[in-house]
Parts: sequence; C-alpha cells; structure tokens
Amino acid sequence: MNLLHMKYAVEIAKTNSLNKAAETLYVGQSALSRAIKELESSLGVTLFERSSKGMTLTPDGQLFIHYAKSVLKQVDNIENMFSQGKTDKQRFSISVPRASYVADAFARFTTLLEKQRDTEIYYTETNSMTAVKNVLSDSSKLGIIRYAQSFDKYYKDMMDEKGLAYELVCEFTFKVLMSRQSPLAKLSGLTTDDLQRHTEIAHADPYVPSIPLSEVKKEELPDVFGRRIFVYERASQFELLCKNPDTFMWVSEVPKDMLDRYGLITVSCTDNNRIYKDLLIRREDYKLTKLDQLFIEQLITAKREIFSSAEEK
Repeated sequence: MNLLHMKYAVEIAKTNSLNKAAETLYVGQSALSRAIKELESSLGVTLFERSSKGMTLTPDGQLFIHYAKSVLKQVDNIENMFSQGKTDKQRFSISVPRASYVADAFARFTTLLEKQRDTEIYYTETNSMTAVKNVLSDSSKLGIIRYAQSFDKYYKDMMDEKGLAYELVCEFTFKVLMSRQSPLAKLSGLTTDDLQRHTEIAHADPYVPSIPLSEVKKEELPDVFGRRIFVYERASQFELLCKNPDTFMWVSEVPKDMLDRYGLITVSCTDNNRIYKDLLIRREDYKLTKLDQLFIEQLITAKREIFSSAEEK
C-alpha cells in the first residue's frame, strides 16, 4: 500500500466513478483500475463494489476511506509545515514530440508563470521512446508520446509493464504542410501520388524498439517518396518549407498564426487514413505539481482551439 493508491481510492469514493476519477487525477482508466486492485490485494479486502452504475464502497471500503482521508490530511499538513519559508525553485520538465500545437501550449504556459518565483523549465523535443526513457529516469517528470495506431498495443503494454500512467491527449490523421506557393497547394483532392514528385521533410528518428526497424520505417517512412530531407528540430523544417516550395511534410494541426508567419498551408490527403495518437505520460507514483496541472490545462485548451479551428476551415 502506498499514499498514491490511497489518494486514488479516496477520489473514486468521492466520484463513485472510475472514469471521472481518472479524468481528475490525469491517470489512464486501466492504470487506475490496476492500482485499486493492487491496493485491495495488499489489504486483503474488497473496497469497492463494481456495477454498471459505477463504484460504491463496501463496509470495509467505508472504514478504509475514513482513515485514508485522515492520513492524507496529515501528510499534507507535514508537507506544508516543512515547505513554509522555503525558497526552492519550482521546476517543470517535459519531453514531447515535435508538434506545433504542443509548442503553442508550452508558450501559453510560460506566460502564466509566477514572475516573483524562481523557476527552472526543461522542454525537450524528441522521439517517443526517448520521452519514455526520460520519464522513467526522472529527467522529465512528464512526457507526450506520439505513435501510429498500429503500435498502440505495443506502447500500452510497455507502459503498463514499466509503471507509467498515460492519458489520451488527441487522436488524428496527419495533414500535408507546404508553402502556399507550392504547386500542391493549387490541387483539389490531394493524393499521395501527387506527393511523389516532391521532396518530403521528415524527422530522422522514428524509433520503436523490439520491432524491426524496417517495419517502423514502412509505417513512418514509406518508400513511395523518393526524395527526403531529414531534420531533428522544428525551426529547420519551417524554414525549408517556407523557402523551398518543392517540399512538404506530414504534420498534426498547426496554429494559424504559425502558418501565416511562414506562409504555409495544411491540406488533407484524400487517401491517407493512418491514425496517430498523442498520449500524456508520467510515472504512476508521481504526484502532479501545480505547474504540471497548469501546463496540462494549456495543452487541452490549445489542442481544442487549434484542432477545432482547422475543422472549421
């Protein structure tokens, strides 16, 4: 039994719903369910009755929650007692994919920081497996990973095994990003065949261990595009797209102000049906800070506004 599992149980008792508790705690439902089962196993009792109407406390569960609330309150009191007067810097760290809507959320987040407090921020753009490693090693407290839906089971099984909590941020199909001067921008009903005569800009590090690299490349970097420029950071890709109308790139939604700044446009590809997922991850035993929660709020807001704006076009 640990304090985190105790906190989970209290939240479920408060909402009578695994789903609502998962949303409040920013934890995946499967991870939350597994944590409660582990708690019940360690105590040797059943805390909740499960039914189609939700989760209700058993008599043992009512007794446990009564004492759990008291314990958690005492823990908060102790933390507050020893945190008073501290001048320690507040810190925030996250590893993310090279995604414009995530960068937009991060920029919004930085404008809301307390100016009177010392703060250290670490924002790393990288591939999904490096993000997972960074969270496991504690070099990043949070991570956002991106992968094709075909790898969904692989990633979720791996995260369950390694004790990572995860929550879906968004699910989408890639669009084609290009200069407004590109010949492709003038086409109606863009297809992958139309792209073959142009140069793709791609991130150079698709990486899914335990799966043959050839299979990963087949999914992420199909051979239908003969000319490619590989980049590792977003500034280069926007400059290339802006200056070279022959280039294009597969992307998630891009904020309108960024499209306008570089003279770019996103276009749907009629025969592209590959679905991708972005998941927010953290260690199951990690307690979200106020900075973490503030960033997550901005992430949800940016995703909603940017994706909704794109749908209205």
